[in-house]
Amino acid sequence: MEFLVCHRDRAGSLPLRRELLEAHWAYMDRFEKELIARGPTFGEDGETLTGSVHIVDLPGPAEARAFAFDEPNYQAGAYRDVMVRRWRNALGRTMWEFPGGRTEGRRFLVLGLGQGEPVDLEAPEDRADDLIAYGPLLSDDGTTWLGTAALLRAPGAEAARSVLTTAAYADVEAHAWEFGGRR
Repeated sequence: MEFLVCHRDRAGSLPLRRELLEAHWAYMDRFEKELIARGPTFGEDGETLTGSVHIVDLPGPAEARAFAFDEPNYQAGAYRDVMVRRWRNALGRTMWEFPGGRTEGRRFLVLGLGQGEPVDLEAPEDRADDLIAYGPLLSDDGTTWLGTAALLRAPGAEAARSVLTTAAYADVEAHAWEFGGRR
């Protein structure tokens, strides 16, 4: 089962995150084979660290929550909140298989928080060259649509948001994002 885990930083936690960087990477190294995508998110300036996203394939919801809440930054209090949602990999690949590479163009995490009838369940074909990861957010049992998440290359936040049918969501967030992992 695939899950999207989004950690959002607590204000002022950057020194703590820097201190724990090696512990965070060592923790993620344990899940190397299970990771579909990972990386930090940034504020509107594209520089201020605001959190991180991990898309991971694990046996079930309990293991996904353990993955999210055992993470060293979470344990140390660096995050203000955590979202764990079941996810379906509409592209069937990892971020490392994205043909656009690690650095070409600006990258974004787009989260559409659902309401009502499900939309955007399949990846839009007209954006295929820019999609790094894409899929619906689901309830733990996979039966209820809760939104859609995408990692993509786009010229800016508004262009990134347009990958979703924005009017169909309670809220659509776009966060600057970059490929994660050891540098």
